[in-house]
Amino acid sequence: MDQIDRQILMQLQNNAAQPVADIARKVGLSVTPCWRRIQRMEETGIIRKRVALLDSKAIGVGMSVFVAVRTDQHNADWLENFAGMVADMPEVVEFYRMSGEVDYLLRVVVPDMAAYDRFYRKLITNVQLTDVSSSFAMEEIKYTTALPLPEADDA
Repeated sequence: MDQIDRQILMQLQNNAAQPVADIARKVGLSVTPCWRRIQRMEETGIIRKRVALLDSKAIGVGMSVFVAVRTDQHNADWLENFAGMVADMPEVVEFYRMSGEVDYLLRVVVPDMAAYDRFYRKLITNVQLTDVSSSFAMEEIKYTTALPLPEADDA
């Protein structure tokens, strides 16, 4: 991945719907080589997918909850069951296995406290957990899906 690829990725992270011709002009390429670079980055998995980012409040799921899960079950079958259950819960938009005191961290988006309570009850009913702790975001200060793009090694 060279500097032009990084510039293309910055453009796509800013607006994936912009025409390839616009991206090509901004990064100093003609359309065909720019399109080939984008296709190569899609084929190699650098670009996982292109999506539309929605305004959570505008669509009625403006409450973000960070759910810390601890368990005494540390085996593959339990994890497969838990991960499968979480995959089927559309409220969970992020799911991580953690190091430290918390085993798993989920980011959940819901319309309100009643919806979170329904989610919570479903979560604790369907899988054996030791502890579930919820933290409610009071204000979103920074949110981005754009990843930092490291500079190329010149060595």
